[in-house]
Amino acid sequence: MKSLPQELYRAEQVRELDRIAIEDRGIDGYELMNRAGQGAFRVMLERWPRVRRISILCGAGNNGGDGYVVAALARRAGLRERVWAVAPPKSQAAIKARRAYEQAGGEIHDPANGCELNADVAVDALLGTGLEREVTGDYARAIDTINAHQGAVLAIDIPSGLNADTGRVLGTAVRADATVTFIGMKLGLFTGRGQALAGAVLFDDLDVPADIYSELVPAARRIRPHRDLLAGLARERDAHKGDCGRVVVIGGDTGMLGALQMCGVAAYRSGAGLVRVITRPAHAVAVTSGCPELLVTGSDEPAAVKRQLAGADAVAIGPGLGQGEWGKAMLSLALEWPGPLVIDADALNLLAADPVSREQWVLTPHPGEAGRLLASGGADIQSDRVAAVREIARRFGGVAVLKGSGTLVSAADDNLWLCDIGNPGMAVGGMGDVLTGVIVSLVAQGMPMSSAACLGVWLHAAAADHAAEDLGELGLMATDLYPWLSAVLSDLLA
Repeated sequence: MKSLPQELYRAEQVRELDRIAIEDRGIDGYELMNRAGQGAFRVMLERWPRVRRISILCGAGNNGGDGYVVAALARRAGLRERVWAVAPPKSQAAIKARRAYEQAGGEIHDPANGCELNADVAVDALLGTGLEREVTGDYARAIDTINAHQGAVLAIDIPSGLNADTGRVLGTAVRADATVTFIGMKLGLFTGRGQALAGAVLFDDLDVPADIYSELVPAARRIRPHRDLLAGLARERDAHKGDCGRVVVIGGDTGMLGALQMCGVAAYRSGAGLVRVITRPAHAVAVTSGCPELLVTGSDEPAAVKRQLAGADAVAIGPGLGQGEWGKAMLSLALEWPGPLVIDADALNLLAADPVSREQWVLTPHPGEAGRLLASGGADIQSDRVAAVREIARRFGGVAVLKGSGTLVSAADDNLWLCDIGNPGMAVGGMGDVLTGVIVSLVAQGMPMSSAACLGVWLHAAAADHAAEDLGELGLMATDLYPWLSAVLSDLLA
């Protein structure tokens, strides 16, 4: 298998890549189907070398044709294969693949007569990337059969029932241990429910000419740190704290001081030279004792807050801010400041109630907050995360970060990035506060806002992966990321 490309595509784009390969480059469609089946069979043997029995469930499209090729290869290799066809093939290539399997002595079974997958590996070749409506009937029953299977599951191109563009489950979907995908990487494999259902994603370009990719602009790109993205973060030998980014974080209303502290510490751990927190006067001593490196302004006075904002390179507001009168007053002051802002948590909720647009900011909602920003619900956001993050960037300006599995970053220029690392241990309180601290730190150090959002999301997830490897996912806490933020960033700059 090839290494995973950075580029991600919508289903219609992958179909166009197929068309270019077949019609413009002269590659026979049946040849591509054979290459796909061979790639899937190779993945199966590499991941499960002791496999002896396989069950292949085939649908009517080209995805089913790939399954027939896998079945023929298994038969030729001396494995015990059993093929279940939910529907007869429709395309000429798939018809040809089924005929070749039958001519090799293979038998086709009808799952309507009962379908028991007594196999080491079940191969999902039911539904491909063209699926747009909910799965019902025989296909839904076949998917349920695969999910009840006790052995391993390999999905061909995409888990059946998963929308290739959004990662939304269309009624029901296969839960795979591995997915081998072809020609172009599908965006839906990496966001929404995609990562949970696809398992390990492997890629095979089927040896199509590399120049076909230059004819399409990818729908998104996976975030990967590179030298240009890191430009400006390396410190000169004579650097002092004022050169390294001055951050102000506003928040910590009554009972919510921890969010403010986590954000401030994360900003330091991500390279900021000075971090000041502005909070309720009663919290000043607690902040200092919790982290003596944090500078503290405890104030309800607008003039005092404005003085501190005047010296900042970047400001974050929201962690523990609350939605009371103090929080509203602090947000008004922050919005008057002309420099770059990072808006999170209750600042987003206040913004949803009184929307404004601004170019110099990063908004970092989770799905619930995104729903409030768009006057929608969290479930609606999750049904099409790509559309949601783009709409937030369009309505509010600046850069939008939609958190969750496959975090998305969108700028008003319509560029879209996706973070495909991180782990379920991050589903715990405080992780968003840490992310806000990372992003505002990078902005304060001089990074462009979209670059800071992308690198911040990736750095946060990478630190969480290291922490989970060290401590385990279950019971992971946001503060466990602190040392790894510094370590990962230092490794990038080495």
